[in-house]
Amino acid sequence: MVTATSARGRIDKRQAILAAAFTVFARHGYDQAGVQEIAAEAGVAKPTVYNHLADKANLFRHAVLAAAEEVMAENLAIAERLREPGGDLRATLEDVAYRMARVCAGERARALRSLAHGQASRFPDLIDLVRERTSDRLSEALADRLARLSLAGRLRRCDPALAAEQFLALLTGPLEARSRSGTRTLSTADTRTVADAAVDTFLRAYRPD
Repeated sequence: MVTATSARGRIDKRQAILAAAFTVFARHGYDQAGVQEIAAEAGVAKPTVYNHLADKANLFRHAVLAAAEEVMAENLAIAERLREPGGDLRATLEDVAYRMARVCAGERARALRSLAHGQASRFPDLIDLVRERTSDRLSEALADRLARLSLAGRLRRCDPALAAEQFLALLTGPLEARSRSGTRTLSTADTRTVADAAVDTFLRAYRPD
């Protein structure tokens, strides 16, 4: 009989394996990463990894998607700030943009993009699956928040999906350029500059007349 405690323990162990796998894959790439090293990183026996994830390919796929879910959860929590933005909308948008930029330019998100694109020939659907869990879900959440702000008269009437797409483009485009497609780490000052500039341009287009 499977108890709630044993089921929880199995879930926790699987999560630890996936986290360890992502760390090792990010460190060495798919081909050079070994299941034995992943097991050691997770603090489990090598057969335990196979019991949970069957093989290296399945392990890689689930590790990348788990990391994508974590990035998505971080950004969705940040977007929640726009549900009650307070009196200074610009300041709130700048804070949201800065925090999203930090996530986007962070080590985990950069490794996520690198692994998904680097293994596109072996896992051709993975880029789309990662995009669905990160940028697409974030864009949907952001569109909902911007629609509420538009209805409240704090932004001009607009297509919220398009507004969200443009907000994210204003943020991620310069981040990619300044970080040289994620190959260099941005300073706090650079990240803040990109975030503030994105918000300034966005508000010039979307603030009420």
